[in-house]
Amino acid sequence: MRASIYEYMKVGIVHFKAFPEVVNGTGPVVETLQRIAEDDFFTAVEVGWIRDIKQRMEAARLLRIAHLEVCYACQPAIFSQKLNLNSLEPGERKRAIKQVFNCLKEASDLGAVAVRIPAGKDPGAERREEAKKLLVDSLSQICEYAREMGNPAITLKIFDRDIDKESLIGHFCDAFDIARQLCPSYPKFGLLADLSHFPLLREKPEEALPLVKDYLTAFHIGNCVMKDRRHPIYGDLQPRFGVEDGEIDTPQVSAYFRLLADMGLIGPEKRPVLSAEVRPLLPGETSELILANAKRVIKEAWALA
Repeated sequence: MRASIYEYMKVGIVHFKAFPEVVNGTGPVVETLQRIAEDDFFTAVEVGWIRDIKQRMEAARLLRIAHLEVCYACQPAIFSQKLNLNSLEPGERKRAIKQVFNCLKEASDLGAVAVRIPAGKDPGAERREEAKKLLVDSLSQICEYAREMGNPAITLKIFDRDIDKESLIGHFCDAFDIARQLCPSYPKFGLLADLSHFPLLREKPEEALPLVKDYLTAFHIGNCVMKDRRHPIYGDLQPRFGVEDGEIDTPQVSAYFRLLADMGLIGPEKRPVLSAEVRPLLPGETSELILANAKRVIKEAWALA
């Protein structure tokens, strides 16, 4: 495609993946965010848990100065505490909802326009429909509370079902069931499709995306290793693009860009946030190298799309 990529999307990076030392909401949050903020390649950033209020306010000020679009990801807070929004145990589900409420407050502090949320664990085929009903109820409560917290978009991220995260959502048909129930009442609810999760779900983008086309509002690109369970970075660990034995490199990213454009999911009328979710994992890899890797892949993939 000859047009500038910035005419089609807001190019983002997931902060706590590129700099994994801050994933638990502590550490050099502001210093690492500044390194992203000073790089004008990125026009959006996805941030997570920032526990210290002073750090959060410093981060918010930095992000405003940098003119970055901010999205907030609940995954660090939810995954680290093993919380489950579709838990069959009422107390556990209540704790998960309360944590997301706290995340919405943090997102408001940071000026986030969207909040990313993962579903909980899949309970198995026998109780899956029950868990989906509970997830819809939890997300309804979250969408209601979001209206009091600046009304950010609420985005459900689609994960793998049986390899790593073992998430209820899960396959795209299940994501469709959730979105079609919520969107009539909550038009700012949507879905996030991650390129790195298609291999883990054994689904193809060109077959899965049309099913949920009307509900897709955000996108991730990343990589995974899944063919060999003995591989040291097997699963949903977000390695760099082109990692040995990985599934995603420049050709796959380019094809994804072309598919999204052909489906009208990216373009001048929409310009959604599309973020790279990659992190340093192997010897010799640094945050700076991982960021450079992602930027080169995005530039070349767009040129070839």
